Amino acid sequence: MTISLKYFLFILIIHSLITYLVFLLLQDQKGLFILSEILIIVSLFLSYQIYVGFIKPIQFMANGVNALADQDFSVQYLRTNSRELNELIEVYNKMIVNIREERIQLQEQHYFLQKLIQAYPAGVILLDYDEKIADINPSALKILNLEQAPTGTALESIQHPIIEPLMNLSIGDATIIKGRGLEQFKCEAAQFVHRGFTRRFYLIQELSKEIILAEKRAYGKVIRMMAHEVNNSIGATNSIIHSSIDHLADAATEDDIMIKEALETAASRNENLAQFMKNFAEVVRLPEPKRKPTSLQKLVRDVSTFMEPAAYQQQIVFKYEMLESEGIKVNLDAQQMEQALVNIVKNAIEAIGEKGTILFKVATYPTRLIIANDGPTIADEVAEKIFTPFFSTKQDGQGIGLTLVREIMNNHDASISLTTKPDGWTVCEIIF
Repeated sequence: MTISLKYFLFILIIHSLITYLVFLLLQDQKGLFILSEILIIVSLFLSYQIYVGFIKPIQFMANGVNALADQDFSVQYLRTNSRELNELIEVYNKMIVNIREERIQLQEQHYFLQKLIQAYPAGVILLDYDEKIADINPSALKILNLEQAPTGTALESIQHPIIEPLMNLSIGDATIIKGRGLEQFKCEAAQFVHRGFTRRFYLIQELSKEIILAEKRAYGKVIRMMAHEVNNSIGATNSIIHSSIDHLADAATEDDIMIKEALETAASRNENLAQFMKNFAEVVRLPEPKRKPTSLQKLVRDVSTFMEPAAYQQQIVFKYEMLESEGIKVNLDAQQMEQALVNIVKNAIEAIGEKGTILFKVATYPTRLIIANDGPTIADEVAEKIFTPFFSTKQDGQGIGLTLVREIMNNHDASISLTTKPDGWTVCEIIF
């Protein structure tokens, strides 16, 4: 039973009882009886007015509650003839205006923060209350080699070397975590309060490019200075040596012949030294890549065709996977990338020695190229240094080839790693 019905029943019972009593007491006094009936009618009218005065604020509050429940903050009420109701309307209207303005401000801030997170150069992974992925920005997708955001899933479901150490970070901790190959990331765990509950998020900043760039600036300056001094010295020295050789062209005595041979050896050594410095300088002077869409399969076939004769001489077989079509296009400098792949395949052939297999595999999600061989395994300590500038495991190696490969991959925003898998295969993986 509603309050309105209870009120009307109460008024009806009271006035019916009063009317009956008046009838019993004043039925013989018509004047007083009529006056009493008039007063009863006035009382009924006043009771209705009182009802209206009470029920309107209740209806007003009910409508306001319904509007708030529907999150409709555009409804405002007009003033009435009731002073008390007008005070309530004024408070309600001010409250609605404040809520609407605060809501708009929060929406604008949320929109700004979303745009900021999406444009932030570092990776951001935001978790929900259940420690599941709520949001992940494009930089984090690129770092983790993901095609789309795995929202609603656990963080450990992402297959990437940095995930496990990332999850072990305590709130406020920051550390550098090594990824695949050359990758290094500065990772930080933090939290914020949302609707009274804490939520965790991670920041991932790639350091690989900055480290490589700092290394290149350091050794680039040294190489340019060395090349300048060596080339100047070699040019002048070779000029003197060749003049002396020409002077001894008609040498007849044994001593003169020995001196001539010694001078020719010195000239040859100088030329080798000049070529050595030229190879170093090529790494420093590597031009910016001229990128265009290139078929990854065709690029692999071109490289394998070029290197197959050298592999055949050592009884090494080339195998291929997913090279049926040319549908996988990558935006790259084909000439530079071909040079890098030739170096990788050449190293694989040298590592195998005699009889073995080199596997070329093109895969997607993410787009990547795998060059694997079944030659000797690579120790973990060597794998960590393999792309260090001018590092080489060969006795007469200069470490220029893989340094050049690293520079080319870095200029193409591609990651490269070289590791030996548990099955014994040594895998070079390039992720574009």
